[in-house]
Amino acid sequence: MLTKWFLLVVVFSLFTAVAKAQDFVSVVKGTLDNYGISATQSLLKQYRDARGITPEYIEGYSWLARKVLVDHQLGEAEKYADETYAMCQQELKHRGLDAEPHLPIALGAAIEVHGLAIAESGNRTKAVAYLQGQLAKYGSTSIGERISKNINIISLVGRPAPALIESEHLGPKPLPLSEYHGKPVLLFFWAHWCVDCKAEAPILARLKQEYGDRLIIIGPTRRYGYAAAGDPASPATELQYIEDVRAKYYSRLTDMAVPVSAVNFKHYGASTTPTLVLVGADGRVKLYHPGRMTYEELKAALASVGLT
Repeated sequence: MLTKWFLLVVVFSLFTAVAKAQDFVSVVKGTLDNYGISATQSLLKQYRDARGITPEYIEGYSWLARKVLVDHQLGEAEKYADETYAMCQQELKHRGLDAEPHLPIALGAAIEVHGLAIAESGNRTKAVAYLQGQLAKYGSTSIGERISKNINIISLVGRPAPALIESEHLGPKPLPLSEYHGKPVLLFFWAHWCVDCKAEAPILARLKQEYGDRLIIIGPTRRYGYAAAGDPASPATELQYIEDVRAKYYSRLTDMAVPVSAVNFKHYGASTTPTLVLVGADGRVKLYHPGRMTYEELKAALASVGLT
């Protein structure tokens, strides 16, 4: 029987025979999931000895921080996050953050894990202050929305919901959020390329059918500069593509207004799609959830704001 260490050597050998950088990150994630921290550290050391510290190595290393945070090892999470952050800073001395794809992912993960680890240790104020400091440094880069998302995860619940930009929209004309006071509003941040968003649509349609006019669903989206198959698209062409996606996959949500603005994503830190935000009848955020939610999870959230 092949031992796990022999399998690890085989996997690493396969990696070194392939030139694509993303393969290494995938191998790191697979090793972490199947063999744990120690085996992943060994894999990372082999790479570092062979190729040195590269952006793809740093992204791979950042997964150690993410793994131990999920396991609630907060001290270890901060340690790995800080080591990842330090390596990123060294790279930034001779390259721009967004000059290639791996470095911003690694730096965003390091900042995210450090902030969430502080928050989970019980010091939310310190965590928000840290993230706001990082947002001041990197808010204009590709990781700005990710940092904002984590600020919102920690602090948006209980605060008044940020206003939406509604000057451009698809579907029914959206009203300002203030006009919906007295009714819960579910914000569904989605993207035309997002498979998980399309999977969420039947759940939202079922809830809307059950609650009718007692529940308002608004679906903010944005342009990404491309349309079908990732082909570059003009703003007008992409908007038409978004409308085609909306008609095909969200046709049961006929009364869902769809504001189209990157600013809404920035204000809500919606770097993950879908992101679901539940605003109570008092206009305050009751739930902020990056990623998909099940029918049962959303049903429970709506019950918490009085919808039964």
